[in-house]
Amino acid sequence: MAAASLEFVVDPSFSIRLLAWILAGSTLGSLSGLVPGLHANNFALLLAGFAASIPGEPLFVGCAMLAAGVVHTFLNAVPAMALGVPDAEMAVTALPGHRMVLDGRGYEAIRLSALGSILAVLAAVPLALPITWAVTAAYPTIRTHLSLVLAMVVVALVSSERTWRGRFGGLLSFALATILGALTLDLSPDAPLEAGGMLAPLFAGLFGAPVLIDAVFGSGIPDQERASIAVSKRLVAATALAGALAGAVVGYVPGISAAIAAVAVLVLVPGDSGDRGYIVATSGVDTANTIFALFALVAIGQPRTGVMVAFESADAPLELPVLLVGVLVAGLIGFVLVIVVGETYLELVGRTTYWKISAAVLALLLLLSYLFTGVPGIVVFVVAAGVGLVPVRLRARRVHLMGVLIGPLMLGL
Repeated sequence: MAAASLEFVVDPSFSIRLLAWILAGSTLGSLSGLVPGLHANNFALLLAGFAASIPGEPLFVGCAMLAAGVVHTFLNAVPAMALGVPDAEMAVTALPGHRMVLDGRGYEAIRLSALGSILAVLAAVPLALPITWAVTAAYPTIRTHLSLVLAMVVVALVSSERTWRGRFGGLLSFALATILGALTLDLSPDAPLEAGGMLAPLFAGLFGAPVLIDAVFGSGIPDQERASIAVSKRLVAATALAGALAGAVVGYVPGISAAIAAVAVLVLVPGDSGDRGYIVATSGVDTANTIFALFALVAIGQPRTGVMVAFESADAPLELPVLLVGVLVAGLIGFVLVIVVGETYLELVGRTTYWKISAAVLALLLLLSYLFTGVPGIVVFVVAAGVGLVPVRLRARRVHLMGVLIGPLMLGL
């Protein structure tokens, strides 16, 4: 009896067209990732709006959508670090990354973020099948006790503040952010662009505006050192894996965003990793979420992210081998781009009068808030900016502002 053999056939024409679509999607993702305050979901919904009208085979269009989503998660770290303006998923990373930039360690911060994202890609692909089985099996238990799990995360974060003033500031920030989220998250105001949602003005106000307001009166970004990564390879790998696993939970459990998972990861990251560990882990969460959301779509038929909504709108077939190749190629492209473009971005910002940049980005955030959520979005942005100043003035960490998402979910609002 002859032994069975496995034959791989490569179609050059198919491969070239696939690569072209991946490159096109990667270009879109890189441009969106570099726009300060542009939330990934807003970008994904814009993609979904015109996906069906794009001329091309649905499989290729779907690969382009995935590539755009993956590369966006690499590049959105750059404005978060250089300008302090994150999208929702990068909110936790923003302050540690921005702090490293102000310490002259911006190039290292960018490399750490790139490593966290690419390692999450490399970990997520082989782990996707067993994790899909495990998470779907544990899902009922997680969902039943979700409020308790989130409450434990909040208590751990507040307790980790080193002073009583910081703990008070953390509790107050969490409470105010929870109220703000409860009042605004479900609003659907008329807006010029039908790709809205209150996350854009909320996170731009909570996390971006306070940094920019203080920067107007600051001395700008100092010269950056071209230093090597000051953390062990083992710790980088461990924190990236933690981020990838958290990204898996986000991909399958409804109501849990990458931003919430990033907060949970902070509790699990080794204490001696500091800002560097936070950057690696939370970058991993953001990128892994995009990959595991694809497997969630295959396993349970539910799109868990804006990118997956865009993917479905393109009527793309779920041909996993081709799609995974697209994800891996996009991950490699994003890894290279975030290092090259990120360093150039930092250099340009460093050579420009920083108060002018801050004022211009504040104006851009106001414009984006109006485009995505209309006049109510501007009001929400201003109120969120006031709330965002609370932890800064009370010397607490801004991570407590994630109560805008965690609070309403924890309380069942």
